[in-house]
Amino acid sequence: MTAISFDPLEVPLRLDPQGAIRVGQSRILLDVVLHEFGSGATPEDIVGCYDGLDLADVYSVLGYCLRNGPAIDDYLRRRKVEADELRQTIEANQSARPNLRATLRARRMAQGNGAAS
Repeated sequence: MTAISFDPLEVPLRLDPQGAIRVGQSRILLDVVLHEFGSGATPEDIVGCYDGLDLADVYSVLGYCLRNGPAIDDYLRRRKVEADELRQTIEANQSARPNLRATLRARRMAQGNGAAS
């Protein structure tokens, strides 16, 4: 009979220099994997959609997240706050363009008319 080892597995997560958690050796954020899983995607679906992900890594990460829900929830809340702050900063630094939609529509119409000639 072959002996089975039950050594602890290393969780394939890593912290990048900006403080985001990435899965395995990929560039894919933990946030993305968890969002996809929460939307009903299977680990196989997730791996099929994102190059560089390893199926075993996704299963390991999901297991880790399910066992460490409160810490993961805190991380996701912090990421949302950071994203909201960044969005506000970007929006505050952009000039007001009250007629942007109308300008873009007019430009599209003009290009469409020019292509027809």
